[in-house]
Amino acid sequence: MKHSGPLTGVRIVDLTAMVMGPYCTQIMADMGADVLKIESPAGDNTRYISVGPEPGLGGVFVNVNRGKRSAVLDLRTDEGAGVLRDLIADADVFIHSMRGSAITKLGFGYDDVAAVNPSIVYTNCYGYGRRGPDADLTAYDDTIQAECGLPHVQEQLTGESGYVGTIIADKVAGLTAVYATTMALFHRERTGEGQEVEVAMFETMAAFMLVEHANGALFTPALGPAVYPRAVAPNRKPYRTKDGEISAMVYNDKQWAAFVDAVDPPWAGAHFATLEQRARQIDTVYALLGETFLERTTQEWLDLLRSHDIPAAPVRTLDELLNNEHLDAVNFFEDVDTPYGSVRFPGPPTWFSRTPGRIARPAPRLGEHTEEVLNEVGRAWS
Repeated sequence: MKHSGPLTGVRIVDLTAMVMGPYCTQIMADMGADVLKIESPAGDNTRYISVGPEPGLGGVFVNVNRGKRSAVLDLRTDEGAGVLRDLIADADVFIHSMRGSAITKLGFGYDDVAAVNPSIVYTNCYGYGRRGPDADLTAYDDTIQAECGLPHVQEQLTGESGYVGTIIADKVAGLTAVYATTMALFHRERTGEGQEVEVAMFETMAAFMLVEHANGALFTPALGPAVYPRAVAPNRKPYRTKDGEISAMVYNDKQWAAFVDAVDPPWAGAHFATLEQRARQIDTVYALLGETFLERTTQEWLDLLRSHDIPAAPVRTLDELLNNEHLDAVNFFEDVDTPYGSVRFPGPPTWFSRTPGRIARPAPRLGEHTEEVLNEVGRAWS
């Protein structure tokens, strides 16, 4: 079987930086796309924000830019802009994460790029959609979390406003950019038409948050406030056991009946018998379960719950995640030898029977492939 990803043959000119856009193009590189990362002489700031084996190769950068080639171009010069236009002429996707005014000033807005390559898919990765009043605001993960209500939700859950412990807005928006871009590529395969695509972090996270939290406010007139009560119940947290912590979801009626039959907690009764009843008093349910879970060890609970097909898991550290029996068994991690040492990457989380993805190459040093890329478009290296 030929091992090539489903995007093999797709060429992407990538002007993104930080995490949202690079995460998008990293996934596409894993799936076989040839991603040309175009960097300024200073390089992507993410090169410098975390520990790494050498300057400019911080862990965050190395992970979200694996599989790509790096070419340094100064787009403020005629020569740099000319090289980029040559690359665009033979590309399938052009993707950037600059503000609209900045990319247009450089001469690479959609109309400029489409004039060179009418069939190209042109993806904008923005903080805020350009048709709204906040279009020109600078955006980062923290500010978008605030805009979309995450700190407010955390306050209801924990009693204190706060961000979640991962750059969720960057990553969700990056995933959204993947599917938006590949949908546009699918349309082009059907029709031959290129088009412009816009993915904004704020709009993406607003849609993400309101999946469940719109709730009763979805209707006109509103049937309740915009909140999903179970998600913000103060007692919704890992349960303490005799010797640690456990996550468990005694959720549907079959699971609930099995739990009550096996454990026989003194507080169980007809008033908790149905999912609808439990949902109306969910924080009380969580609190009572919390008292019960203190009675046994984590392993005792795991054995009991899993024997009844009740979802349960130990609370792991991130270091434990990197040494996980299940992930090892499914070959989730890929050890890649690089010029800067061995790197253990979390590999593609998807599986394809005919076109599996893979990590094609390590993350590039700044400008590592400039000469190679210039030669491909018939430009002399200087």
